[in-house]
Amino acid sequence: MYKSLSLSSMPCKAMLQPTARITRQDSENFVDYRTKVARNPTMERLQRNYLFPEISAREAEHMEKYPNAKVISLGIGDTTQPLPDVVASSMANYAHNLSTLTGYRGYGAEQGCKELRKAIAETFYKDMGIQDKEVFVSDGAQCDISRLQAYVDSSVIIGQTGDVENESGRYRNIEYMKCGPHNGFFPNLSKAVRTDIIFFCSPNNPTGHAASREQLERLVRFAQENGSIIVYDSAYAFYITDGSPRSIYEIPGAEKVAIEVSSFSKIAGFTGVRLGWTVVPEQLLYANGFPVINDFNRIVCTCFNGASRIAQAGGLASLSKEGYKAVISLVDYYKENAEILLETFESLGVRTYGGVNAPYLWVHFPGSNSWDVFNEILEKTHIITVPGSGFGPAGKDFIRVTAFGHRENILEASKRLRSLL
Repeated sequence: MYKSLSLSSMPCKAMLQPTARITRQDSENFVDYRTKVARNPTMERLQRNYLFPEISAREAEHMEKYPNAKVISLGIGDTTQPLPDVVASSMANYAHNLSTLTGYRGYGAEQGCKELRKAIAETFYKDMGIQDKEVFVSDGAQCDISRLQAYVDSSVIIGQTGDVENESGRYRNIEYMKCGPHNGFFPNLSKAVRTDIIFFCSPNNPTGHAASREQLERLVRFAQENGSIIVYDSAYAFYITDGSPRSIYEIPGAEKVAIEVSSFSKIAGFTGVRLGWTVVPEQLLYANGFPVINDFNRIVCTCFNGASRIAQAGGLASLSKEGYKAVISLVDYYKENAEILLETFESLGVRTYGGVNAPYLWVHFPGSNSWDVFNEILEKTHIITVPGSGFGPAGKDFIRVTAFGHRENILEASKRLRSLL
């Protein structure tokens, strides 16, 4: 446990009067200086190379080798299309109003502005019993999931896991539920052990699979029987087209066992704007009957000063009648990209999953090493993908391909892939 000393930021005479001068000799003596603060041992458990920095490093090496190559990225899932004008204009106008006496606003509610919370509840959770006071606006789903300690890395950092197993790449004290083509990308819950938290993402990143209603009913029933809490990531729900549930709260009883986290990033192109939300129903209770929402509210108010007012103005505009229509058009654009890429791989006889209910394709190369496939595609086509092993052992012979990209790049990538495969 760290010991800390709190120092006031208020000025005083003693702080304003210089009492010493640092000489060149003193500076040289500090070259090898170290504090007496020990490094958090749990940080040392983190695996050294995070997936995307490693991909960036290999891309840089490739560009050095082929300086004139036009590299197309189908790797990192970042949006590429401009924000709808109605959304961008709303943020610009709000920002300008901050320069006026009547329009200036400082801190807002940590939970988010009431208008946006209400719009989220009415737009995404209509007829599901979710109230606006159960919606917490944030600076993105990733931050909220970290606050909930549901990410593997954040669980490692706070000491909830054991050491990593070198052969499998898995951390002890985390139960990994196998999801692959063999089981319809849904775990065999009859063999799953009880855990306090179940993290579930649908539509899934990286596989692109959206859980069916029957699958989610099984998941909710499993959580009820085991007294667990589901942290449900629905960031890509807007891409669902086959009638699969877009929210865990479409399943009866989910409000008593689930927290849902979502985002404007892949809906409205807010990957750089940063805006998301988390739903914590009042009916979700701890073992002692205390409401989970009360603790989450305390965490939000303690660790967060609220999402940017400007970003919230954009989020509200994207849920207006005109903005909503424009946002759907953006999503449709990326879904069309996914159709092009899916057709490309299928025409080449390569088994591909996803691409229908999500902007990701999970491409299978049986018996191959995903990093070898990544390297070969990059070397021969100048296309960046993502090795499946970066998402866990089950992805060792898959690559992930994203449909986020400009149409001309998607068509060019399709052409290059056809020539390679």
